Amino acid sequence: MRVLLVEDHAELQALVRSQLQHWGFAADIASDGRVALHKIQLTPYDAVILDLGLPDMDGLKVLQGLGRQVHRPACLILTARDALPSRVQALNAGADDYLTKPFDMDELQARLRAILRRAKGHTAGELRLGRMRFSPLNLQLHIDDQPMELSRKEAMLLEALLRASPGLVVRNRLEESLYAAHESASPNAIDALVSRLRKRLASTPGIAHIDTVRGVGYRITAGQVCSSITIGEERS
Repeated sequence: MRVLLVEDHAELQALVRSQLQHWGFAADIASDGRVALHKIQLTPYDAVILDLGLPDMDGLKVLQGLGRQVHRPACLILTARDALPSRVQALNAGADDYLTKPFDMDELQARLRAILRRAKGHTAGELRLGRMRFSPLNLQLHIDDQPMELSRKEAMLLEALLRASPGLVVRNRLEESLYAAHESASPNAIDALVSRLRKRLASTPGIAHIDTVRGVGYRITAGQVCSSITIGEERS
């Protein structure tokens, strides 16, 4: 899942972004409202964490801009404004939750995951394919109800593949989903990540198969042996 953090305080920005990545999110940052609105127009974020006290505009204007997007991300206000009128105004303007500074990171994570659950609905909380069961909210994979450990990037890749199944995910969409704007990835990073995930899944035979569609992307199906195919070519 991809989150935009809108925060102008550099130290807090770095701290929260680091935590978001640790929790398994691809995290982009914006230090003012104009940059935030520009990024929101270009990227379908799952959630926005929004400070109200921005240097160039009130955060409420960014919140109003969210409501005009075709893909409206969930919004968690994170601000020093703790007065009741500020809370009411932001929630009435469309915020999904409101957390005041100073705050606890565990509470931030809990509130963020809660608004994501509400935004996506309970059925989106779990993805299934064959004997696999995957929770996007905590990046946990179970096979036959037994947990399988994945790295954060492996779990994010699996989520993207499962959401698209039985269709495929094109390479550039995977790069957008797995790497935040500030992250640099080598040209073969996606291929290497797919290879690692294949090896993880292959440790339990017959679980799932990741196809490479040459020149296009990848797709996952249940219970077959890995292969590489070209467009128009049928798997044997």
